[in-house]
Amino acid sequence: MTTEMIPLLLAVLSGGVVALLLTLFGGGGSVLAVPLLLYVVGVADPHVAIGVAAAGVALNALTALAGQARAGRVRWPCATLFAVTGAAGAWAGSSLAKAIDGHQLLLIFAVAMAAVGVSMLRPRAIVVRPEPRLTWAMSPRIGLAGAGVGSAAGFFGIGGGFLIVPGLMASTGMSLATAQATSLLSVAAFGATTAGNYALSGWVDPGLVAAMTVGGLAGTLAGLPLARRLGANAALGRTLFAGLILIVAVYVGVRAIAAL
Repeated sequence: MTTEMIPLLLAVLSGGVVALLLTLFGGGGSVLAVPLLLYVVGVADPHVAIGVAAAGVALNALTALAGQARAGRVRWPCATLFAVTGAAGAWAGSSLAKAIDGHQLLLIFAVAMAAVGVSMLRPRAIVVRPEPRLTWAMSPRIGLAGAGVGSAAGFFGIGGGFLIVPGLMASTGMSLATAQATSLLSVAAFGATTAGNYALSGWVDPGLVAAMTVGGLAGTLAGLPLARRLGANAALGRTLFAGLILIVAVYVGVRAIAAL
């Protein structure tokens, strides 16, 4: 477990940056956790960076979920089915990732980061529709979507919100706003499952997880008032953030190729 002050402080800072960006722009921010751990905090093993990031994402998602639940925005039956089947997929996906060389995995991760950046550039239509109720007829769709998305989230060690939200919308018919709130249970479940799997191999550093969690709480508190002030500039900010993710994806890819 890391006990040196400088790496822990850098982990606090990294957790704060990730949580701040997540609060301001929603999904996508968690993909920066792994690069920050590798290239700012100084974690040497890519598998450790992924394990710590997954644990941190899960804890941050639980904090956000509590707020959405208090506001009554979470559709619990759909959320639970998606999360349970997705957690099984996340275990399978993370088990496969653990068997891959760390630098090869980073190269694949860079591709996933680029996909997140591109998805954030796509305009999101706001559709008002009746919110769904879980039925036996839609259960197989939700279960299959959850398993597929969970497998990808576990493999890449990310929260997977950019996949969970459209997965929930396609399988249940819920609106974007409801899907974003409901997705947080799956983000937490997938992150916890992935982190648990990595912890079995000794690839989760409790000290770094705790530091990132502390930073995440501070980042969330700082981001809430800023998010309210963004207003009409939110779309521009989201575009700039997507560009940052794409730039970091290229950097991670180049570093991964150089290390092969």
